[in-house]
Amino acid sequence: MATENKSKPNKNNKKRKNYLPHNKPVKKGGYPLRPGVEGFFITCDGGREFQASREAIDVIDSFYEELVEGKESKAEQTELSTKPLNKIIKFASSDSDDDEDENDDPPKDSENAQIKEDKSENQIKDGGSLETKTEENKEKSENQEKQEAESVEPPVKKQCVEENAHNHGNLSKKVEEKSVDKLIEEELAELGDKSKRRFNKLDTGCNGVIFIQMRKRDGDPTPKEIVQHMMTSIASSRKHVSRFLLRVLPVEVSCYTSDEEIRRAITPVIEKHFPVETQVPRKFAVLYDARANTGIDRTKIIDTVAKCVPSPHKVDLSNPDINIVVQIVKTVCLIGIVEKYKELAKYNLRQLTSPTQ
Repeated sequence: MATENKSKPNKNNKKRKNYLPHNKPVKKGGYPLRPGVEGFFITCDGGREFQASREAIDVIDSFYEELVEGKESKAEQTELSTKPLNKIIKFASSDSDDDEDENDDPPKDSENAQIKEDKSENQIKDGGSLETKTEENKEKSENQEKQEAESVEPPVKKQCVEENAHNHGNLSKKVEEKSVDKLIEEELAELGDKSKRRFNKLDTGCNGVIFIQMRKRDGDPTPKEIVQHMMTSIASSRKHVSRFLLRVLPVEVSCYTSDEEIRRAITPVIEKHFPVETQVPRKFAVLYDARANTGIDRTKIIDTVAKCVPSPHKVDLSNPDINIVVQIVKTVCLIGIVEKYKELAKYNLRQLTSPTQ
């Protein structure tokens, strides 16, 4: 009987899946980090990569709009300052014309007086002829006023009015052709298509690390300019802008982690920030960090980057003017340029907004 009570092994038992603490399975990103992209390398609290990526896009987009609006307002001010002011200019001939008109006024008054005397005489002589003469004089005065008005109004003003009316008609037609609904549909389609977004998340495959790709268009500021504006404004205002973001670093170039690839990718960045012919050489330092890659020699990568900088500029680890940031994430090397790294709390948002900083 004891043998019958034994529980039989269940053949349908399957291996249980490993779940995260929030009872959600591990989800791999559909857009992995790859070489050839530029954007923002961001560290965050571990396990909050999804929330941090959404927050990072909102924060970066807000500072991007501030930077673009500031540039546009400055450009408009410069244009207004270069434009000539509309001032009334009086020439010597205009004064003489006014004098002539003033001198001509008394004869007109004498003529009017003579006409009035003639009219009074005619009234006495013949009442019927007086009425006909007054009607003719009224018609003549009306014709003279019309001619004077036409002569005073310049033909250029008429042309401008006609052109403005024509342009206004064209603008109204364009607005009718592109209604508000169509514009909203186009904007939603652009937001829905990830390939057309300005800022997009790429999966790094590492805990506590996210990458926001920037698709730079014509006239857009660089990631370095956006991050520099972000850090300086936050340092001055001490305003909290995020919950999960820690350090935000710009990435201008990305490549594979080989010496040849790093030399080829970093060349345009070095030429931009470290010119060969300069009277003021800059002091620089190389900041290196690696994640999920232990097979790379740290000193070799630092020497490769430092040797790409031309000779007028020198290495200064204690007080550099500019820092070259090298971040290794698996097999991808991310390179960016930052200024005032120590003064701005090493670009850490949480330390910048802390009261003790």
